[in-house]
Amino acid sequence: MAVLENKLGITNQVELNREEERISKKNVKRLYDSGDIFKIEIGTFAGLRQIHNYLFGDIYEFAGAVRDVNIAKGNFRFAPLMYLEQSLIYIDKMPQSTFDEIIEKYVEMNIVHPFREGNGRTMRIWLDLILKKEIAKVIDWNMVDKNDYLSAMERSPVKDVEIKALLKSALTEKINERELFMKGIDVSYYYEGYSEFKTEEL
Repeated sequence: MAVLENKLGITNQVELNREEERISKKNVKRLYDSGDIFKIEIGTFAGLRQIHNYLFGDIYEFAGAVRDVNIAKGNFRFAPLMYLEQSLIYIDKMPQSTFDEIIEKYVEMNIVHPFREGNGRTMRIWLDLILKKEIAKVIDWNMVDKNDYLSAMERSPVKDVEIKALLKSALTEKINERELFMKGIDVSYYYEGYSEFKTEEL
């Protein structure tokens, strides 16, 4: 598999994964500690794009840009290019005032997978910001098992009952706890196979 073109000039996948994890986690930490996280537009694609650009802008030219290739994960094909724009417009208009509505919006955004790389990690931050604003709760990702999460997400386009139940049981009111946020980032990265660095230590 070809290594994604990157600003670091890295041509080795293992090395790229390592640097991507280190740099983007450092950026997430800065996003939180600088207060820039409060400038993110909540619940829109524009906001998701802001987060993606913040995390991956030092690594990829395509940070914050809608992908221009079709992508798949395992047997699942994400939304085809020809539907991307209209799907994003549709998602922006989806309601987000209850827990169920927010998860439905999250599931739809996951099906679209608008970026070339880093969708899951960006979307989980986006999701927590919506939950925080609308229902004054966030997810304690430490309470969400990796395999349970991945399989529930895989089935979510057909049936979202499972992912709703899983995430609902992990809700917490500790919405301003920095440690919870940082540990949540580590778990979020672990879901995608990145676990070499602790966000807190970067």
